[in-house]
Amino acid sequence: MGCPALLLLLLAFLAPGPVKALRPALMTLGSLHLQTNPTAHPFVTKDYSVLYFQQKIDHFGFNSVKTFNQRYLIANEYWKKDGGSILFYTGNEGDIVWFCNNTGFMWDVAQELKAMLVFAEHRYYGESLPFGKNSFKDSRHLNYLTSEQALADFAELIRHLQETIPGVKNQPVIAIGGSYGGMLAAWFRMKYPHMVVGALAASAPIWQFEDLVPCGVFMKIVTSDFKRSGPYCSETIRKSWNVINQLSTTSRGLQYLTEVLHLCTPLTPRDVQHLKDWIAETWVNLAMVDYPYPSSFLQPLPAWPIKVVCQYLKNPNVSDSLMIQNIFQALNIYYNYSGEAQCLNVSTTTTSNLGSLGWSYQACTEIVMPFCTNGIDDMFEPHAWNLKEFSDECFKQWGVRPSPSWITTMYGGKNINSHTNIVFSNGELDPWSGGGVTEDLTDTLVAFTISEGAHHLDLRASNALDPISVQLARTLETKHVKNWIRDFYRSGLQH
Repeated sequence: MGCPALLLLLLAFLAPGPVKALRPALMTLGSLHLQTNPTAHPFVTKDYSVLYFQQKIDHFGFNSVKTFNQRYLIANEYWKKDGGSILFYTGNEGDIVWFCNNTGFMWDVAQELKAMLVFAEHRYYGESLPFGKNSFKDSRHLNYLTSEQALADFAELIRHLQETIPGVKNQPVIAIGGSYGGMLAAWFRMKYPHMVVGALAASAPIWQFEDLVPCGVFMKIVTSDFKRSGPYCSETIRKSWNVINQLSTTSRGLQYLTEVLHLCTPLTPRDVQHLKDWIAETWVNLAMVDYPYPSSFLQPLPAWPIKVVCQYLKNPNVSDSLMIQNIFQALNIYYNYSGEAQCLNVSTTTTSNLGSLGWSYQACTEIVMPFCTNGIDDMFEPHAWNLKEFSDECFKQWGVRPSPSWITTMYGGKNINSHTNIVFSNGELDPWSGGGVTEDLTDTLVAFTISEGAHHLDLRASNALDPISVQLARTLETKHVKNWIRDFYRSGLQH
């Protein structure tokens, strides 16, 4: 692709949005409410209580007693003290209310499972800021932003609920999450099996580390999504980079790009790489949210948005001027489908509900995901994974250097067969599936592939336009959760 800056852009679920470390906004992912299109499941913002729990800033040291308030949400409309369960959403890189309102699956199955729903906000995101407005001040304040600290938060919160809500202590807890939250759900089950009886890890790229999967697999899947959505669509995008490069060599060309792309600020020579990174991240985000119905997860979009975008990218052999006009029409679907934008802002690609600052730091420390492109198997400019280059960019931004092998050391990489009761789900359209578990590992570490699914489609509310593949996945996921609940009660593990 272009440079480490793009890499730091890519990383944000899930998410579920590589162009933030050649990191796709791990699904970083719309608005505070689920889509309200007429074909959608009649899901409206549900009733829940907003609560706060005093957490230690550092769970693993004894020198400091500083605390912060972790926000969490509880919905107990269908919860039963007799034979009920606790569905615990392991919050990821953003505002927990936004994730709550975009995880309709949990609401859909709450009654059937007699479940209390708990949505726990991840430290350093939303309102759960350990040092308030100074939380992102420097690496010293950010030192406690790790997956390990977040998992400890979840464990302490569950213990608090068990001690303060009558009935919770004797019920099974199931971890559920998508994108980075799905990774956390899986890791939570691995590290705290006494706290949760099982985990549903949707679109969780737990193997997108070191050399566990090829660094080019992510962008290869993005390209495949565009290739299957329209003739010559990916070829047109591949050719567009050189057109942009040629036009940007003159002041007249820069002015033309600014005007035709309707950019909010005039393009200068130093902005060109950032422009290309912004466009690349747009294609990535479209791949993540290529849903079968209108949605507003990252931006308001039509059903099957890549097909709509590819209607403007049918011919790679047009003139340079027409190529840029077509690229604008395609970008406009993503950034201005509502028709309200006066210009396109190259500093924005996703909803403000995602925490890009926090995620950037995590990508520069332990969530180090290698991404690369070659311009042949994918539709992007060639860019090799260069750890030193990436490390230097991180040090420049945060004063820290990444630890690329820590996640595999901490959570086992592909050596996880000793664990039990984790369901991994991945959509074939989701570029993050390349780093996910897509085949059964054991009888209790199982994987479901959703043939027409994008980023954690199965965690969204049921919809009349859902493909059969996602309907089946949800049915099987619910079956596994029921089995875990049944086994808990049969084993007499209640306190």
